[in-house]
Amino acid sequence: MRNVAGSLYGLAYGDALGKPTEFQDYATIVATYGPGGPRELTGWPALVTDDTQMALAVGESLLAAPSITPEALEPVLRQAFLEWAASPDNNRAPGMTCLRACAALSDGRPWQRATEAGSKGCGANMRVTPVGLMPGLSDDQRAGAAQLQAGLTHGHPTGLAASELTAYACNWLRNGLDPDDLLAALRDRCRRQRRIYRGDWLGDLWQQPGIAEPEDFIARGWDECLAALDRVERALAAGDFTGDPCRATGEGWIAEEALATALYCYLISPDEPVAVLARGAASSGDSDSIACLAGAFAGASLGLNAWPSAWQNQIEYGDRLARLADVWD
Repeated sequence: MRNVAGSLYGLAYGDALGKPTEFQDYATIVATYGPGGPRELTGWPALVTDDTQMALAVGESLLAAPSITPEALEPVLRQAFLEWAASPDNNRAPGMTCLRACAALSDGRPWQRATEAGSKGCGANMRVTPVGLMPGLSDDQRAGAAQLQAGLTHGHPTGLAASELTAYACNWLRNGLDPDDLLAALRDRCRRQRRIYRGDWLGDLWQQPGIAEPEDFIARGWDECLAALDRVERALAAGDFTGDPCRATGEGWIAEEALATALYCYLISPDEPVAVLARGAASSGDSDSIACLAGAFAGASLGLNAWPSAWQNQIEYGDRLARLADVWD
């Protein structure tokens, strides 16, 4: 089934479909594409955004790191993020949080001093998919790497927790979890991880004004993510899937809303992957990030053959996506 490839390409396809709709309101999107949203890639290649670029940076860092430990992975991630920030291809409306954090990372200071401590923007988790797809990681490695890659730029605990949940959603779906069981599994992880601060991976990131102990710091992130997942559950139970998905679960500019709205777009029809992408792209919020995460979920579950075969040769960075998939599938 090639589920790793399905997830990586699904992320890029969603990113490309959501790129032109990201800053449009829902009425404009519907007027252009109809209520079903965009369903065809355009351009040759079909261009993606910083979401795919940074996901590739994370995935290639995982391959390049001598081991998946905080000491080995952090400098490789830092260098990959700095190379992305300086690249001439970094012209796809990149997030200001990532740019500011990369500027601070460039002088070699500890990443805990460089990160944007108050930011939980979706840039924390739109790039984490490769952490979920890499085989052979222990639970500590997967959770720690997911939080570390987020923390280099987004230091808010909700960005850390949402990134871990995104990685685990891809991992579980890749390994055969029924989509009907995904939401319950994610909510359970929120509860079980609520007061687990991964100090080996995060160091003293928790030491921020008003925080008494590391467990209090991370609990806030898990609580906010659980509340977002509760909104997904209510929206699915309501059964009215028409209109702008952002009205149900949030606009996606922040990490827990990007995760929630992507899950909502996916779980409405998990066996219809192109419809999942189109639904995410036809949203009034951060359309490319919502669609790319939704595509990563759909592809992790259904595999590469779920996508139109012609898209593989059309999508930008197809060679880099293929290299990652060939190693891990």
